[in-house]
Amino acid sequence: MTVRTRFAPSPTGLLHIGNARAALFNFLFARHHGGQFLLRIEDTDRERSTQRAVDVIFEGLAWMGIKADEEPVFQSTRQGRHTEVAQELLAKGLAYRCYCTTDELKQMREDAIANGQPPRYNGMWRDRDPSEAPEGAPFAVRLKAPREGETVINDLVQGEVRVANAEMDDLIILRSDGTPTYLHAVVCDDHTWPLPMSFVVTIT
Repeated sequence: MTVRTRFAPSPTGLLHIGNARAALFNFLFARHHGGQFLLRIEDTDRERSTQRAVDVIFEGLAWMGIKADEEPVFQSTRQGRHTEVAQELLAKGLAYRCYCTTDELKQMREDAIANGQPPRYNGMWRDRDPSEAPEGAPFAVRLKAPREGETVINDLVQGEVRVANAEMDDLIILRSDGTPTYLHAVVCDDHTWPLPMSFVVTIT
């Protein structure tokens, strides 16, 4: 089994001490275990990502003597794969199209807060037929999170973590403009980027 760590900064601002710490820890962990250190630029936020921030990331890593063992991957170049996965989830009934307008979403948040509840999406389009939406209306794609039971994760640091599924939100995985959200893209890439039989570690 090969240990492969990855540093995955978002180029929406300049490299800071927290970024440097995460990069250094991942780099040293990989070297300690004879593994590989990878770099992924998570530029899914196209409006806020800048070339200047990308340059600073590369300059900062070079200054620290940190070099990736493979060519850096820009997450935006994998949008086709992110969309493909979202379409697979739709086909399997594990995701759905949400046609809510900005005003409707704002009202949902305000109503939830007024009722002392977390400002989550209320599932308005979760079980509705897309044919009920206005013709040509834009839509986002949401993950169809389970409503009953609980999700259990065995974390190497925290141990067993249990989360009631009723507390989960139907997260957006594709925005209405077709671009993937960070939460969707990062899971897709963590799942497909590593080599088979490898062990990926992210230290933050």
